Parts: sequence; structure tokens; C-alpha cells
Amino acid sequence: MSFKEYKNLNLVQISNEILEYWKADNTFEKSISTRKDSKDFVFYEGPPSANGMPGIHHVMARAIKDIFCRYKTLKGFKVERKAGWDTHGLPVELGVEKELQISKEDIGSKISIEEYNAACKKAVMKYTDIWNELTERIGYWVDMDNPYITYKSKYIESVWWLLKKLYHDGLIYKGYSIQPYSPKAGTGLSSHELNQPGTYQDITDTSVTAQFECIKESLPEKLKKYSKVHILAWTTTPWTLPSNTALTVGKKINYVLIRTFNLYTHKSINVILAKDLVPKVFKGNFIEVENEDNLHFDSIKNIPYLVCEDIIGKELVGIKYHQLWENAPKPAINPENAFRVISGDFVTTEDGTGVVHTAPTFGADDAIAAKNAVPEVPPMLIYNKNKDLVPLVDFQGKFIDSLDEIGGKYVKNEYYSNEDVPEKSVDVEISIKLKEQNKAFRVEKYTHSYPNCWRTDKPILYYPLNSWFVKVTKKRESLIKNNSKINWKPKATGEGRFGNWLQNANDWNLSRSRFWGIPLPIWTTENGSEQKIIGSVKDLIDEIEYSIEKGFMSTNPFDGFKVEDMSDENYEKIDLHKHIVDSIVLCSSKGEKMIRESDLIDVWFDSGAMPYAQWHYPFENKDFIDTRKYFPADYIAEGVDQTRGWFYTLHVISSLIFNTNAYKNVISNGLVLDKNGQKMSKRLGNAVDPFETLDNYGPDATRWYMISNSNPWDNLKFDISGIEEVKRKFFGTIHNIYSFFSLYANIDGFNVNEKSIPYSKRHELDRWILSELNSLIAEVEKSYENYEPTKSARLISNFVQDNLSNWYVRLSRRRFWKGEYNEDKLSAYQTLHECLSKISIISSPISPFYMDNLFQDLNKEAGSVHLFDFPKHYNELIDVELENKIRLSQDICSLALSLRKKEKIKVRQPLPKILVPFKNEEEKNVLEEISEFIKSEINVKAIELITDSSEILVKKAKPNFKLLGPKYGKTMKTVVGLINNLNNEQIEKLSNLINVTIENGKEEFTLTSEDVEIYFEDIEGWLVASENGKTIALDTNIDESLKNEGMCREIVNRIQNLRKDSEFNVSDKIIIELENNNLVEKAIFENLDYVKNETLAIDLVFKHNLDSKSIIEFDNISIKAKIYKTN
Repeated sequence: MSFKEYKNLNLVQISNEILEYWKADNTFEKSISTRKDSKDFVFYEGPPSANGMPGIHHVMARAIKDIFCRYKTLKGFKVERKAGWDTHGLPVELGVEKELQISKEDIGSKISIEEYNAACKKAVMKYTDIWNELTERIGYWVDMDNPYITYKSKYIESVWWLLKKLYHDGLIYKGYSIQPYSPKAGTGLSSHELNQPGTYQDITDTSVTAQFECIKESLPEKLKKYSKVHILAWTTTPWTLPSNTALTVGKKINYVLIRTFNLYTHKSINVILAKDLVPKVFKGNFIEVENEDNLHFDSIKNIPYLVCEDIIGKELVGIKYHQLWENAPKPAINPENAFRVISGDFVTTEDGTGVVHTAPTFGADDAIAAKNAVPEVPPMLIYNKNKDLVPLVDFQGKFIDSLDEIGGKYVKNEYYSNEDVPEKSVDVEISIKLKEQNKAFRVEKYTHSYPNCWRTDKPILYYPLNSWFVKVTKKRESLIKNNSKINWKPKATGEGRFGNWLQNANDWNLSRSRFWGIPLPIWTTENGSEQKIIGSVKDLIDEIEYSIEKGFMSTNPFDGFKVEDMSDENYEKIDLHKHIVDSIVLCSSKGEKMIRESDLIDVWFDSGAMPYAQWHYPFENKDFIDTRKYFPADYIAEGVDQTRGWFYTLHVISSLIFNTNAYKNVISNGLVLDKNGQKMSKRLGNAVDPFETLDNYGPDATRWYMISNSNPWDNLKFDISGIEEVKRKFFGTIHNIYSFFSLYANIDGFNVNEKSIPYSKRHELDRWILSELNSLIAEVEKSYENYEPTKSARLISNFVQDNLSNWYVRLSRRRFWKGEYNEDKLSAYQTLHECLSKISIISSPISPFYMDNLFQDLNKEAGSVHLFDFPKHYNELIDVELENKIRLSQDICSLALSLRKKEKIKVRQPLPKILVPFKNEEEKNVLEEISEFIKSEINVKAIELITDSSEILVKKAKPNFKLLGPKYGKTMKTVVGLINNLNNEQIEKLSNLINVTIENGKEEFTLTSEDVEIYFEDIEGWLVASENGKTIALDTNIDESLKNEGMCREIVNRIQNLRKDSEFNVSDKIIIELENNNLVEKAIFENLDYVKNETLAIDLVFKHNLDSKSIIEFDNISIKAKIYKTN
């Protein structure tokens, strides 16, 4: 057999060819079918949305998923993996609205809901082909022909079943509460959506400390003597002040009444605030005075204030005050209970005034405090034209028109289109008016963190919504318990970020006021007395038939659907989206009309339901879940942001319905940043096109770079030059090893089917590399099992570049190209073939294309590497002593080569001698065994072994500051001085791991070998180097004979390069012609046989005026040269 040879490495071409091979061979399908009787390894694909383009971070995310599915296949598992598409929700709807140039308010008027949903359905799969192309090109094996799609009727039916189960278990309820609301998206948001990365941003707002004028008759007796009393309350949302209906104080907080002057009107005022906050509120141009005589206004630079009264918080409760915003209406319900001081546990003295401006309409804490007050404080809700109670701000984020000068204006400037943004925000307008009316104590800019909508990137409002909730708080202990069963990578995410989130989880706001999504399957009577929840299409059809019978409906929109027919064709006949189900009227048990609750469900519920809905559970494949065949997942992986998204919703649904965790192992991926650590974005111009990257470098180098660069859970600073380096160092190295192997294997006619040479009879280098190989396989397998692909990649890279290339191949090359085809050469071929074959298998999860190509090049007719088993490691082949021996020689050689590099002495220049100390007879014996190897590797003529205590090399000790600092603290300086004065006997003890006690007056210190670093002093004419307890001395005296030999080695190197450039075969005999040069002639005369043998020259001739364009240059030598083949 012959092995394929390559002129150069083209990773892009190789990946394209292997991709075509996989398609023709159905390799992915075979990887499952050949394991059909094997144990399942269950993987869940977190569904992407195909209405946006994939980025370079998706390459990383999908590679991490793919690695462990491929690895588990190699380990004999059957790994089915179903692709999925997330097709509902805000990302799709906002994209369609932008494309159609409409807003949410236009849906149902300018465009019907049916037309709108049709546009969403079309848009959601807009980039499917591009996603599929990326998936295919990066080698992410997932079944794209049979994906689960969340808008399909089968999927929706399964989700309805889950919702019905929650409902009947008492875990879904409807409640009126203050919820995060996105005016630009037109819907409420859940708490986990509000905590997506990047939602909280630092913004600078106008803040107001407002003066609320108390009604004198309601004041405590001791305060009635003051003419007018104001209570100060601070807010960073002045737009909520027209909706104020209460002020909240802390019952146990100490407050004071202060006489002073208003900063803007200069009028005399009496104000109440928390005592501890006086220094913060009366800052800058305010100065405290001790008596009334000094209480007069002279200058805005020095405004006096006098503390007059102390009062406890509970004494303030019940005070009534005048409504702050004059043009605001009174609450429609119980207005007599509004505009008074109440108490709340959430009030602190950390900032503000110790009094909280309370607008129950727009604050969750405010609403609770108002509700708990006796009597209850009403929220600012008024009747609209339809006699519905509404707040002063509508769903678009605008004030209602009746609010005079601020009516019809957005409460946040960010809600305006760019061309319509007013010069003054509503916050500024309100602040100015309050200043003019002597109702603003201070107005200033304030920087704070505020949440934005995760999809529109516009500020959210806290808004009163009547929503459906999942009762997460009821099952919090179950959520925490099930989380403890999950292996999180990294562990800190599971215990910290995710664990903490579960500890404080709120009930899940399920309602969404949108159009394209899964409708909430609950029908309610007009008076709310009866509800029906639908859990299947059959349920709905039965209810429709009953409704027709009772006269509420005339036709069944699902006529033609066969209830027992589970075929896709049957389910394609129906649509369960809003524009269909909203027209369905049901009949209550009392014969009353029932209409559907108008909300859709949170799109995160869609994706969290995929373990069950992907199989149309429980209507089909019931055993897949009930027998735990495909549930829970053995493995999932997504970005760290999914701790508040998909990871969370998977966990909640599985815990609440199935009382278990949805996944056993999870990798929480970090971010892919640019090389400077900045987040990638088109706006910043630092986004990387994944297709361009794949075109230039191929998927193997890209995947290997991403995985080997940093752990998947750490942020990756993506740098294109890093891919280039991986391509050159790792893939270039392994490709060169294969090219070396194939070249000589083809010359010698090596056949992989020849009888294997017993390991015990193989060359020591063969036994060493096979020992290292088996150790590597064990370590790589352990890393894969622990979901640590970065460690696997680095272990393999180090083995290939250091052990296999730099040591084994380089030191064995003569065995391949010299001499006859004997047992030793066969052993070398078999060893290298085994190393490359097994490396290709254990590397294939990370580098699926190149390693498949390499495996098939090495093993003709064997088929794809991905259909083989992960190699076993054999402990009997692991020779620890041999590995340690070679590592000792590597360490010694590394020290010697570093000295050469430091002194700029080329490796081709022979040196006379190296001194190597030994500690005992055992180490001496090992050094003697490897002495010839060391001499050859570092190019020295002799090696001399000397005892560790020899007087030739003098030991010294220096302080190990890293350990001494923490150990001795302030006395470290004294200890360092004592270490610098250690005698030879003390140093010798420390080098033999014996503790030494040193004294400084009455102080005693015990030194261990770790407290010092032992090194050897330089000696004249020698270079000395020490590292990790090993020392060598290199003789650098070069006589004429050594210089000539070095010159010949340089010439041999240049001749070999000429052979390669001339494209001679490695076995071609040549004649060498060199231009006359006395120095070169003398050097070659002394080393002629060496030069001829190394270059396969049958003759070497010096000529005057040699006609040749080839020039040999090194050091100060420059001569013409010519080579040609003999007949």
C-alpha cells in the first residue's frame, strides 16, 4: 500500500473534501446507526433563532456542543442530536415591525393579526440556509433534516399540555402586580429577562428632592407651631411624581425638622428628613447655624439651616399632605385615603432623605407598602372613556392627554424617534415647574444603574399589569435541591450565579401582550367566575363542538383534523396561533360565553419545554420521557447569559412538573470578545465574520484555537493571529510528521498489515513514545470525561510538538532514511503509525475534518475516524522510569540549548564538554544510560558526570521571595540576610531536603528546602545553568578542529536545502561542486566522509570560477555551489 503525499498543508481544502466524503458516506447517520444497540447519551440543542445572522461566537458555542457528542460516540454511546429553531418572541416581532415600518399599535388596524403572523412565520426562517451552512462547515453534527420548530402545532400542543399540568397542580395563577414593562416592545418582561447580561446600564438622570407640603391639622402637636412644614422625598424618576399617592417612612428611623431657605426661590421653609442624611442633603452651599439669630438668607453660597426638632418615624405616620402635582387628577378609588404618610420596612438611610416618594402604580415596593397600609393607599388609577381603570402613563410610555403641559409626552426621551427627541425631557420639565412652585428642594443630575429591555435596548418601566404567573416560589426548595444534582462547568456558576438566582427566584411572569407566540390556552367567562384550560387539540375540538351545540359558534375551524392521526400532514392542517384561537368562543358549565385570555406566553417557556415538545410528548413517544430514555439530558451547553434564560426555564419546568433536573452536565460558555477584550459589535467595527474566518483558515484551526486558547467558561479574546499560530505550530507540525512518515514509508514499501514487532523488542525510543502515548490517552480521556476540552487540546498539542516531533521523530529520523528495511526500521514505522493513528482519533472531537483525513490517509479502506472507538490506554505499556529518564535528558538538553542561545552559539557548532552533577548512584546510572543521547542532542564531544558535592561546581542559595513573604512578613528582611550568608554545609543540607535552623540573636528561624533556590556559581571558561533542581556546566572553548566541524555541519545543512529546492528524491545520489575557498577546503578535508555520507554525495569537487546561481552563506563565508544527480 502507498500513503498519500502532500506538497503543502491546505486545511480549507481538506475540510471541503472531508465534508463531501461525509455527505456521500452518510457518516453522521452511520455514527448513530452503528451504535443502535448501545447506551444513549442524551444531548439537547438550545434552539437558536434563525431570523438573525450567526456570528463567530456561534462557532465557539457549537464546537463545544459538538466535541462531547463526538467523544461519547467514540466511547461507544449512541448520540442522537436533534436540531431546533426558536421561532417566537420579541426578536422576530421587532424585526418584522422594522421591515414593515409599523408599530405594535398598527397591528389589527393597518395590518391584520393574521397577516402579521404570516410575516413573522416567513421571517423567522429567513437565515435558515446560512445557519445550516455554518453548522455544516464547522462540522457540528446535528440532525438538521428533522428539527423541532417551536411554531409547529405539535410543539404548541405539548406546551399546552405542560401548562395544563401546572394549572391543575395549582402552580399557575393570575395576579395584578407591578411588573417590568417594555413600552417599545409593548409587553411585560419576566425577572429572568430583566437580568440578561447588559440589561442594566449606567445612565445619568435628572433627580429631584421634592417638597411635599403637609396639611397643618394632621401634624403632630409639637410640629403645629411651624408655619408651613414640608417633607422631603428624593426620586430619580421625576415622571412618577404626578402619580404620587403616599410618602413612606421607617417607623424606627430618627427624623428632624430643619428651618432653612429654598435653594431656588430663597423662601423660608421648614423641612423634615432623616437625621442621618442631613449631611448628604444639606451639602455644598448649606451651612449649619446654632440659633435663630443667624438664620437669614444673605447669599446662595452660604444658605443657613437650623435643626429645630427631633421626631421618630412612627410619629410621622398619618400626616396628610397636599397633592404635589396640581394638574394631576385624584385616584378614582378611595381618593380620601391618598396623600398621607405611611410606614415601610424597605426604607433606609443609605441615600435620599429617609422618606420614599411612593407611587404604587409604578413601583413594586411602593405597591406593597400602600396595600399594607391601614386604610390601604390607592394607586393613581383613573377611569378612561371605556370606564377602565388606567394609570397616568399609557402602554406606549406617554402621559395621558389630560395632564396639560406634559400630556401626550413620552416619560423617557429614549422612546422618541431620533428626529423627534425634545430638547427638554419630561423629567426636566417637571423639575423646572417644581422649582418655580417652591416644591423642589434640589434638582441635580444623578448617575445610577437602570434596566433596559433586552431586545429593544430601551429603558423599561415598572408598570401595573394583570398577568399570569408560574408559582416558582412555591417550589423553590425543589429547584435548589435539583440544582445540587447538576455538574456545572464551571462549578462556581452553578453554586454562585445560578444557585443565588434560585435562592431569590420570583414567580415567573408568563404573560406577553404580543401577537406571534404560543397563546395562553385559558378561556374565561366575562365575569371571571369560571376558567377552562386546554391541554390538547382534542380538548379544544371537544370544547368547540360543545360551543357549537350551545350556539356560541357556528363552525369548527379545525374541521378536517383527525384527532387520532399523529402524522405531520394531519397537524399541518391546523394553526394554533393567536389569529385563529382568539376567534374561538367556548361555553362554560353554566352556559356562559367564554373568551380566551388574550396573552401569549413567555417565549422562554417555549425553549424550556423542548425536552418534551421536541418529541410531541405525551401524545407521541411517551416512553421517551416516562422511562427516562431521552430525559434528563446528559449534556447541554450554552452561553453564560442562559443562567437567567434557557438553563433556568429548563430547570423550572422539569422541577415543577417532573420533580427532577432537566440536565446532568452543563457547560456555561464565556463570551467571545475581540483581542482587546471588548465586546464585538458591528457598530464598533470589531465583529468577526465567521464565514470569512472559515474561508481563510478552515474549521479545524478555528475550532482548535478557540478550544485550546481558554476554558469554554472563560471569556475568549479572539485574535485571528492566534488561529494562524495554531495552524502553523500544531497542524503544521502534525502534517510535517505525517509527510515525513509517508515519504519514507512509500520509499521502503511499509505495509500496516505486516506482523507487529512486540513492544518489548522495540527500540528504547519507540517504547518511550508509546509509554508517553498511553499516558496521554489516559489523561485526555479523563479531561473529556470531566468536560474539560481545553486541557485535552493542550495535552495533545504538547505531545505532538514536544514529544513526537521535537524528540521522537527528530532523534529517530536516521532509522527511517538510513540502512536496510530491517526489524528496527519496521518498529519505527509501526510506532509512528500507531502514534499518528491514535492521535487522530483522540483529537477528532475537536478537529473533526483534518483528523478524519489523517486517519484515512494512514488507514486505507478503514472508513471515517468518527466510526471508530476511542483507544484504550494500556498500563503495562506505561514505563514511568523510562519517561522520567527521557524527561531528565530533555531537561538537561533544554538547559544546554538555552545556554547556547544566550551566548549565540549555534547548535551545529560542536562544543568540547558538558558537566552534569548527580546526587546518588541511581541518578548516575540513569545519566550514563542517556549520555550518548545528550551528547548527540546538544552537540558536545564529551559528557562528564560529577558528584553533587564536587568542588568544581560551587552551590549557592538565594531566597524564594514568593514563599518567604507570606511566611515571615515583617521579619522577612532579616531572614533574607541570613540566607545570603548560609555556609556550604547548610546549603548542602537544604539541597538534600533537610531543614536548617538559623539564628539572629535570640530569634530562631527554621528553613525548608522550599524557602530557598539552590543554584551553582559560574566557573571561568564555562557556562552554568540551573532550573528546577538540575544544573549543568557547558565548556564553550572552541578549538580549530571543532570550528571546522561546525563549518561542515553548516555546509551539509545548505546542501540538503539545495536538494529539497531542486526537488531531488531523498534517495538520489549526487555530485557536489563548490567554489574554491581555503577555509572551507580545509574544514571539508578534515570531515569529508561526514559531508558525503550526510548528503548522499559520491564526489565533492572544488572549482575556480564555478558557474552557479546557488550560494552557500553562513557566518562570514559565501561560496557558490552546484549539485546534480548521478546517472
